[in-house]
Amino acid sequence: MNSRETTLARVRAALRDVPARESANPRDYRSCHVADEPTVLLDLLHENLVDYRAHVHRTTPAELPATLARLLAARNARSVVVPAGLDRSWLRDVDSALVSDNATLTAEHLDDIDAVVTGCALAIAETGTIVLDAGPNQGRRALTLVPDHHICVVAADQIVASVPRALPRLDPLRPQTWISGPSATSDIELDRVEGVHGPRTLDVVVVIAPALGESGHHATTT
Repeated sequence: MNSRETTLARVRAALRDVPARESANPRDYRSCHVADEPTVLLDLLHENLVDYRAHVHRTTPAELPATLARLLAARNARSVVVPAGLDRSWLRDVDSALVSDNATLTAEHLDDIDAVVTGCALAIAETGTIVLDAGPNQGRRALTLVPDHHICVVAADQIVASVPRALPRLDPLRPQTWISGPSATSDIELDRVEGVHGPRTLDVVVVIAPALGESGHHATTT
């Protein structure tokens, strides 16, 4: 019997004398604390990501290729690694060398690449968190941990209000990476140091459907 089985056996033993008529306590907690409206969630996600020192950009589907090209050029990215399932039309305006991911790319190879562009599984407005689950447009976890610049594309309809709203939409069997801003840690004197365990720069590009953009939330950058 392993430790998991031992723990579960002890729980069952502790519950053995619970009367059959006893019901579980209701767990009707609030699942979010903001209005579950697209524009509200978008603004809250934007605010919280900026608080974590991510750079947030709003664009439209038509403007996405130009936005990505501009962000990569601004960082002088000479090379960009691309997950196998990423929509290549997103990168049609990019001048950087595009490197398709494959099993031969080691951490040393990735360390020589300037940037990575991915999609995501979803984003959580209340916590300013983006979740990656190694889906086709995200690729292996190493892709988003080694290059120093990560551009993550988030569709507006991938934004959920809270962690309780996010979990049912995620597959627990998939490897997940939860990120809120660029990699950061503090040294012994509590001075913040970025880029030690992951990308030093995180650009989040939120793609807004035209109907949402016309409601007063114009393309902006922070």
